[in-house]
Amino acid sequence: MTLTEKIMARASGKKSVQPGDNVWVNVDVLMTHDVCGPGTIGVFKREFGANAKVWDREKIVIIPDHYIFTADSKSNRNVDILRDFVREQGLKYFYDVIDDPDGHWAFDASKGQLKRQFGSNFAGVCHTALPAKGHTRPGEILLGTDSHTCMAGAFGEFATGIGNTDAGFVFGTGKLLLKVPETMRFWLEGKLQKGVMAKDVILDCIGDIGFDGATYRAMQFQGPGAKALNMDDRMTIANMAIEAGGKNGIFEPDEKTFAYVDVRTKANGTKTKYEPLFCDADDQQRFFYDKKFDLSKLEPTVACHPNPGNRKLAKEMSTVQLDRAYIGSCTGGKTSDFLAFAEVIKGHKVKIDTFGVPATPDVVRELQAMKMNTKTVWQVLEEAGVQMTENASCAACLGGPTDTFGRLNKPMKCISATNRNFPGRMGHLESQVFLASPYTVAASALTGHITDPRELLS
Repeated sequence: MTLTEKIMARASGKKSVQPGDNVWVNVDVLMTHDVCGPGTIGVFKREFGANAKVWDREKIVIIPDHYIFTADSKSNRNVDILRDFVREQGLKYFYDVIDDPDGHWAFDASKGQLKRQFGSNFAGVCHTALPAKGHTRPGEILLGTDSHTCMAGAFGEFATGIGNTDAGFVFGTGKLLLKVPETMRFWLEGKLQKGVMAKDVILDCIGDIGFDGATYRAMQFQGPGAKALNMDDRMTIANMAIEAGGKNGIFEPDEKTFAYVDVRTKANGTKTKYEPLFCDADDQQRFFYDKKFDLSKLEPTVACHPNPGNRKLAKEMSTVQLDRAYIGSCTGGKTSDFLAFAEVIKGHKVKIDTFGVPATPDVVRELQAMKMNTKTVWQVLEEAGVQMTENASCAACLGGPTDTFGRLNKPMKCISATNRNFPGRMGHLESQVFLASPYTVAASALTGHITDPRELLS
């Protein structure tokens, strides 16, 4: 069996499964947030009763993160709905934006978007916060009411996005009926060259098969090139499996995985025990698609409007003039992403409006503490003209209300380290979003047009 099949077989109490089987899996973690959480709660109460209790108070993780730092009253209200439900159910893992368990959330627009407006327990973007807080463990089943839940597949678990109705059912039962997907294997070998990042890897893969080429299939990343990637890189790649239509993306766990998970589960008091599963030998796995990708031959890549599969090389796009650059989100807002961005941009000034949104408060703290020569990374970015916010969130990645930090409120061309670029994704329907690595976004911010970062990296 493939890795996805093995995990689903164990979670359903079966010795084996095959693609097309429908199986009831036992869920280890269910995550929801402020956009889908209220709807999920509504479904749960409608179907199980107004006074019903969730199946397990320690297996539900609730993270407000999408429409947070906005004065929009309905968005603020959604966070209050989550808090009321958490208090009613006695849920253990709620990463609230405020510290008062009986309070009400309201963003203070008069304070502006740049300085901190969150409490001590706030965790930031759900997909980055889940591993940071120790909720991603090898061999488990993690479901979330968000399509990019597949990011957790970097940790050797089956992770996928589900809708509010399914999530409401999981709230009450801890189970879900899932069809076992076919598996597509992406065998990675070779070593990334200077100026090329994990974002370029996944953009190349999606460009190869198309933005619907993996529809309801598992994308399994294997090979020496996959093993050489660090956990941040694996998260970037697994996150965007959904951009090819994938049911899930998954890496085989290894010592890097275990080290990352063990540190974070212990630090946050989350479950420390897990049972990893590993890939079978090649002759025991059946793939719908199996292709080798030589990482040493990859070049800085851009996904052009209007979908993530519209692949071109950055060096071929220098005539595309830009209005905005953006770095952030679960895919592009990790500390390592900002370090790469700063490597290109230090000592220079951006030519276009450039916005930086860290994925978690931990990233904010790290960037404000880590030094590049005599200055912190945060100072390097600000002095280059990057508008950096301390309010870690999804921000403009999902558009949001018009006062959302970095949102595209008029037709413009934006190069972004985020994960999706369908029309209207980051705001205005007539805007064009170009997806690229932090290196490429930084280089393009400095020149005002799409730029191969190798031109600027010494």
